[in-house]
Amino acid sequence: MTSTHAFWLAGRQATGETDFDVTSPWDGTTVGTVSLPTDAQVEEAVAAAYAVRDEFAATPAHVRAAALDHVSRRLAERTEEIARLISAENGKPVKWARGEVGRAVSVFRFAAEEARRFNGGEAQRLDTDAGGQGRLALTRRFPKGVVLGIAPFNFPLNLCAHKIAPAIAAGAPIILKPAPATPLSGLILGDLLAETELPAGSWSILPVPNDKMPALVQDERLPVISFTGSETVGYAIMDSVPRKHCTLELGGNGAAVVLADWASDEDLDRAAARIATFSNYQGGQSCISVQRVIADAAVYDRLLPRIVAAVEAQVTGDPNDDATDVGPLVSEAAAERVAAWVEEAVTAGAKLLTGGKRDGASYAPTVLADLPADTTLAREEVFGPVLSVQKVTGEAEAFAAVNDSKYGLQAGVFTHDLQAAFRAHRALEVGGVVIGDVPSYRADQMPYGGAKQSGIGREGVKFAMDDYTYERVLVLTGLAL
Repeated sequence: MTSTHAFWLAGRQATGETDFDVTSPWDGTTVGTVSLPTDAQVEEAVAAAYAVRDEFAATPAHVRAAALDHVSRRLAERTEEIARLISAENGKPVKWARGEVGRAVSVFRFAAEEARRFNGGEAQRLDTDAGGQGRLALTRRFPKGVVLGIAPFNFPLNLCAHKIAPAIAAGAPIILKPAPATPLSGLILGDLLAETELPAGSWSILPVPNDKMPALVQDERLPVISFTGSETVGYAIMDSVPRKHCTLELGGNGAAVVLADWASDEDLDRAAARIATFSNYQGGQSCISVQRVIADAAVYDRLLPRIVAAVEAQVTGDPNDDATDVGPLVSEAAAERVAAWVEEAVTAGAKLLTGGKRDGASYAPTVLADLPADTTLAREEVFGPVLSVQKVTGEAEAFAAVNDSKYGLQAGVFTHDLQAAFRAHRALEVGGVVIGDVPSYRADQMPYGGAKQSGIGREGVKFAMDDYTYERVLVLTGLAL
């Protein structure tokens, strides 16, 4: 499977002077070799994007939509190939990787649809006051300029899609930086975009090393930065460019609340199964994976053993095997960090109910109870297959426990009570509340993002397009309204 991959510079393939080996976290084999751009090539890409920005903004909607539709179709045609690549470079079980390709197919399809209807213009009559007689305002949206998209490793295809597709749909040139650990999936999007008729310079995909990013982040020709990744890096970027528009999709420590009315055996079995699956899918490396379970005392004693059993039923092992539910983390260092956090929690008094074992880059699905509130695991995002279960009494205490976090990305609430659902929506300080399920549900067309330290702005195709553009008003005078 080993091959050498060029990067995409202003719509054409290019190679630099140094290469980087991408290795599998599962077995350490080389998945591919990626050529890294030189400083001069990065400058060329930025200059090309900046030069084409007006032309691209004026590109007819049908041209941009056709390109996006093409990428969507081609991703669907190559699903199995791309899923295997995602699994190889990321360690994600191939069944989850297939789902990721399917989501990227949808993202580009949504973007094609939005490109056709976005920016139609909104008319507003101004003669509501005497001074506006004969005047009409027409408001349209125009790109703010070139977008710098920075994507993470955990969804190496779909989160690249969430940067590129909205930018193209809005007519904003984009330079995409895929994660260093997983550049191959992002580069495949270049293969497909190169088959379209988008103008040269409107997109580049550059695997720029992290230590070369500060200059790119601070380049004044890139007024919009869309970043998905860690809180530390995201806020460091924003602090370094206070006058730029930054969209930050950062971390979380997602909570699943199980209220007292979710009490039948069928209810509890379903909650346990969903919690077990989505605390461990992607190896727990999702910012909306279930990290905290907050269960009412009325159901806690019946729910806890079900969760443990469901977690223990997760199939771990080779990500290439269709039966595997949980593969390795992205690196051995990531697994070592998770192990250290669990060890700290157990030393502080947490009860280890299952898991707690590391084998190289793999970490066993783990459940803890009685987790002390001052432990790292209780306060930070674990980004691994670990969850804690907490007992509370009543809805108010449950919602307060969710909010007792610096993060606020999404929360899940298992309840049949419609009034409780609306109370949760009002009370929970998060970007999204999912009723009857875990916090891990995301539809790629809906607004997605967080409150508090979970970020700024929203992803989701139309909402990202809003972030990439601004309103410009045209006032028409002398009209017979």
